[in-house]
Amino acid sequence: MPKMKTKSSAKKRFKLTGTGKIKRKHAFKSHILTKKSKKRKLALTHDTVVHKADVPNVMLQLRLK
Repeated sequence: MPKMKTKSSAKKRFKLTGTGKIKRKHAFKSHILTKKSKKRKLALTHDTVVHKADVPNVMLQLRLK
């Protein structure tokens, strides 16, 4: 039986925290930043946790289940 491989895209985008939650970065922070407010850009800079509805899919992609 071959090894179960993790999705390379998921491996690059998600990290597991110490408590077992999955951390992700915000979208819409790469370009066209002139029309976005400073407050919005600052909020997009910080990491956040994956929504609980999406956790099973991400866990499957990372082969954690």
